[in-house]
Amino acid sequence: MKGAFQLRTYRRRRYITEENGMSKVGFIGLGIMGKPMAKNLVKAGYDLIVYDIVDAAVKELGEAGAQAAPSIAEVAQAADIIVTMLPNSPHVKEVVLGADGVLEHAKEGTIIVDMSSISPIASQEIAAECEKKGVILLDAPVSGGEPKAIDGTLAIMVGGDEAAFKKVEEMLLKMGSSAVLVGAVGSGNVTKLANQIIVALNIAAMSEAMVLATKNGVDPEKVYNAIRGGLAGSTVLDAKMPMVLSGNFNPGFRIELHIKDLQNALDCAHSVNSPIPLTAEVMEIMQGLKVAGMEKNDHDAIIRHYEKLAGVEVRRD
Repeated sequence: MKGAFQLRTYRRRRYITEENGMSKVGFIGLGIMGKPMAKNLVKAGYDLIVYDIVDAAVKELGEAGAQAAPSIAEVAQAADIIVTMLPNSPHVKEVVLGADGVLEHAKEGTIIVDMSSISPIASQEIAAECEKKGVILLDAPVSGGEPKAIDGTLAIMVGGDEAAFKKVEEMLLKMGSSAVLVGAVGSGNVTKLANQIIVALNIAAMSEAMVLATKNGVDPEKVYNAIRGGLAGSTVLDAKMPMVLSGNFNPGFRIELHIKDLQNALDCAHSVNSPIPLTAEVMEIMQGLKVAGMEKNDHDAIIRHYEKLAGVEVRRD
C-alpha cells in the first residue's frame, strides 16, 4: 500500500513539474466569457478541445481551430489541463463531479482550472473530491468582463497548489494581463468576491454622487471630468460613467450575474462571521432592479435606482 501511494505521489509530482511543451487543453463552457477566452488560447497555438451544451458555440470554436467534443467525457479523456467557465457553483459541481463528468474520466495528474466565479466553499469541496483521484483543482476566477475576455487582458486570481499554478501560468497569461496566486484553494474566489464588492459599491457611490450633482443643476459630465483625475477617480468610474452619460445599459456584466456574486459574498461572509452591511444594501438595490425587469442590464443600471428616487436622469446634454 505504501509503495502504491508513493508511486501515485511521484507520478503527480512528475506531471506537474516536468517541462513537456504545450499540453492538450480542454475547455468546457463557451458562454459570453468562455468563448473569447477559448479563442485566445487557439490564437496562442494551444491544442484545444472544447465542449458546451450550446452546439453553435462549439461549432464556432471548431471553425476557429479547436477540436469539437461531443461530451464532457471526451474532453476529460483527451486533455491534460481542463478549463471550466460556468455560471455558478451547482454547474461546476455537476460538470466536475456529476455522472459522466470530468472527474469520472480524467487521468491522474490532470489539472482542472475552474475560472468560474463560484462560492469559495464549493471550490474547496470540489478540490477535496478531485484530490481523492489524484486530480488537482485550481480556482481561478477573472475580472474584466467581456471586453477584456475578448482582448485577453483579464485579471486572474488563483487559489491552489503552487506547482500546478506554475504549470498553467503561461496559459493563463494568454487570456489575461495578470495571473496572481493568492493562496490555497478557495482563495481565488474569496479574492473575486472582494473584487465584486468593491465594484458594486463603486458603482453605487458613483450613482449617488452623480444623481446629487444632477439634482443640483450641475452638468454630470463636467463633474466626472473634474474628479476622475483625483482621489475619487477609479477604473470603475472611467468604465461606467461614459456608459451612463450615453444611456447605455447594455451588458457588459449583467445585474443578475452580480447578484449571484454578491449572494456568494454574503454566504461566505456569514460563514465566517464577517459583517458586510454595505454589500447587503447594494444587493437589495440590485434585487429591486431585477424585480423591475432590469436583471439583463449592465450593472451600471444601479444608477436607475437612484434616478427614480430623485426624479432625475443623469445623461449627457
